[in-house]
Amino acid sequence: MTIVNKTKMGKKGFIDLDVDKSLNIVDEIKRMREEKNAVILAHFYQEGEIQDIADFVGDSLGLSQQAAATEADIILFAGVHFMAETAKILAPEKKVLIPDLQAGCSLADSCPPKDFEAFIKSNPGHTVISYVNTTAEIKALTDIICTSTNALQIVESLPKGEKIIFAPDRNLGNYIQSMTGRDMLIWDGACHVHEEFSLERILDIKKEYPDTQIIAHPECEKQILIVADHIGSTTSLLNYTIKDSGKSYIVATESGILHQMRKASPHKNFIPAPPKDSTCACNDCKYMKMISLKKIYNTLKYELPEITLEQDLMDRARGSIVRMLDISNRLKL
Repeated sequence: MTIVNKTKMGKKGFIDLDVDKSLNIVDEIKRMREEKNAVILAHFYQEGEIQDIADFVGDSLGLSQQAAATEADIILFAGVHFMAETAKILAPEKKVLIPDLQAGCSLADSCPPKDFEAFIKSNPGHTVISYVNTTAEIKALTDIICTSTNALQIVESLPKGEKIIFAPDRNLGNYIQSMTGRDMLIWDGACHVHEEFSLERILDIKKEYPDTQIIAHPECEKQILIVADHIGSTTSLLNYTIKDSGKSYIVATESGILHQMRKASPHKNFIPAPPKDSTCACNDCKYMKMISLKKIYNTLKYELPEITLEQDLMDRARGSIVRMLDISNRLKL
């Protein structure tokens, strides 16, 4: 067996070894998963073939809940770096793997820890609510983490007069503020995927197919949310298309969710909302798409790359996540 250590990964952030073409890679992943008592968690934005091999597919809230509850020895996270970090914080005794360490997040990158710490210090007397799409360092500076599924409920769980700092997504923050009227200071960050949708191109599709509904993630820009028939997290968007009597939807979020929508409602039509770049038909997260079956296979085989965090950082970050989970569990979210 080939011996692989962290130094041999180099700057790539993943194990770049060929897989024997005679192997059925999906069967091998399933075999190793059983052999190693591993669980594969995948985000809705992963490629369909990766979602299909996962033990659990979900949004950030669902994935956090699964990471906290799993009895597996190994958690392999088919997602981006902050998600694997969250799993490690919630299950520090587990070995947490991610197929590519370079699978980051533009939204997380928009909130540097030193700048955010200075922002908090310059605005004392605020409760800090941070979106889960943040680094462990930001979570350690935060009172309560939220996701797009529970952000509204998290904010409303606080006393009405409480001052809030909300980070890092300005679109989600502004949307929640418009819904609640709360006193919120909002960090000026954004997701590169959700800010790239073209209102003009969406409305062109709507004109061509007038019975098509527009459904959008709250990380989208305000002009997209204004025209949307339904606004919600990826799970909310999926559930809406399942329960709704409509037959056609323009989906303004990362296109990976369309895989689950089409599986759940094969008789319905799902159109990815087009980006401002006229050469593209859909809008994908380049970081989510860095994960592949080959990388999952090598990661599970060699148990690298592994997420490691300092104990003190995990201890400081855990409280904000646990508080979110407690509120969500109480509200059955």
